[in-house]
Amino acid sequence: MNAQQLLLFAVFLPFIGATGIALCRKRHNLRETVTLITAATVCCIVLAIYRRFTSGELLAVEIAEPLPGLSIRFEAESLGLLFALVAAMLWLITSIYSIGYMRAHDEQHQTRFYTMFAIAIGCTLGVAFAGNMLTLFLWYEMLTIATYPLVAHAGTDKARRGARTYIGILLATSIGLLLLAIIITYSLTGSLDFREGGILAEKLDPAWAGLLYALYIFGIGKAAVMPFHRWLPAAMVAPTPVSALLHAVAVVKAGVFTVLKVTIYIFGTDFITRSGANDWLIWFAGATILLASLVAMSQDNLKLRLAYSTISQLGYIVLGALLATNNSLLGSALHISMHAFAKITLFFAAGAILVAAGKTEITDMGGLGRAMPLTFGAFLIGSFSIIGLPPFGGMWSKWYLAMGIVETGQWLLLTVLLASSLLNIAYLLPVPVRGFFGKAKDGTTYTQITEAPASCLLAMTVTSLACLLLFFYPDPFYELALHSAGNN
Repeated sequence: MNAQQLLLFAVFLPFIGATGIALCRKRHNLRETVTLITAATVCCIVLAIYRRFTSGELLAVEIAEPLPGLSIRFEAESLGLLFALVAAMLWLITSIYSIGYMRAHDEQHQTRFYTMFAIAIGCTLGVAFAGNMLTLFLWYEMLTIATYPLVAHAGTDKARRGARTYIGILLATSIGLLLLAIIITYSLTGSLDFREGGILAEKLDPAWAGLLYALYIFGIGKAAVMPFHRWLPAAMVAPTPVSALLHAVAVVKAGVFTVLKVTIYIFGTDFITRSGANDWLIWFAGATILLASLVAMSQDNLKLRLAYSTISQLGYIVLGALLATNNSLLGSALHISMHAFAKITLFFAAGAILVAAGKTEITDMGGLGRAMPLTFGAFLIGSFSIIGLPPFGGMWSKWYLAMGIVETGQWLLLTVLLASSLLNIAYLLPVPVRGFFGKAKDGTTYTQITEAPASCLLAMTVTSLACLLLFFYPDPFYELALHSAGNN
């Protein structure tokens, strides 16, 4: 298979798989087999692309040119490949988890769920392999629309309200701000190509750079920079596998990935620092990190607490992009992968607790860890990685982010980063501590409760081990992140 075919298969195979899933709606085992085969095949294709990329092969394909000089183009480059690897690997793991969760929780409309999940991953890979800003924007919008039915999956009034908030904010920011920024960029440069060093340096008056950069940062609503963050907790009405998709695999990572692409390949870090375009925007990222951590502490609902934790963690990636140093960009790119494996572990655990014990509130989980030690143990490992403690992968990304802050001399931002890590401890560790050492409110010993289904435990075990493995062997993600941070 040649390079062009590999890229096209990576992006479009999930759509073919979605068709197969829909056709198998009356044969549940076959439907889930198609899901797993498609996810595994896509993962193998992305790994093949990775091997060819690291051997120096150019992988690019242009499929259409809707306007003169503006093409729909896919290309494998280091940052996009990092994102694609995360998405492909975690789709397979999430599919395994979903089988146990959806059956045990007796969810309705499971065929629609698996179908739209596959389409969402296809859109995610379209974002990851986008060869220019036009292609990225089209797949970014398709991802928003594809995930709407997943957020509204339950069909209740609450689910529909949450889904309306979700799609309303994301479409309003992307069409009202991001599209405007893209049009301005094209009118100034005559191009939307991703180019090392950026395309705006000689075309845009530095005095206006901060305004255009702000249109991008706030227009990329999926990055959840405050005040455009409400869609993310609103989306927690969705089933837990969807929450995992939103927070670890697809939507939020598409947001921060786009922020990094714009920073490195549209503006260029030299132009950003020289023009001062980032001078005031970094404080929005800092405020998002700190305020979201504080709000997370006040949430008793476990999924809502994790949602605000995600907003804070995304702030780290945006902050690293805005600082625009090699170390901060390296830390941001690494955090895409490190946060993904840790946060999906936490959501898997939250879903397992719901399926096995019917608990959603943290104050109701006292002593539950003794009945579900594997689930709460996985939650503890994911928490350690989010906090940034060794020997877990999250330490590396936070280390490089801190080094990037030190490079710029922004000591107040370093204080924000350290304070947020302490707040991570305060809002994450009480969950396993309460589970292992606390007592139920009514004195229940949970003797009738056991662990979640085997597929849920398998998925949690794999992602927990990944959090540990990425500390000792971060090389694949590190090399890709280093390459993307250095090419500016």
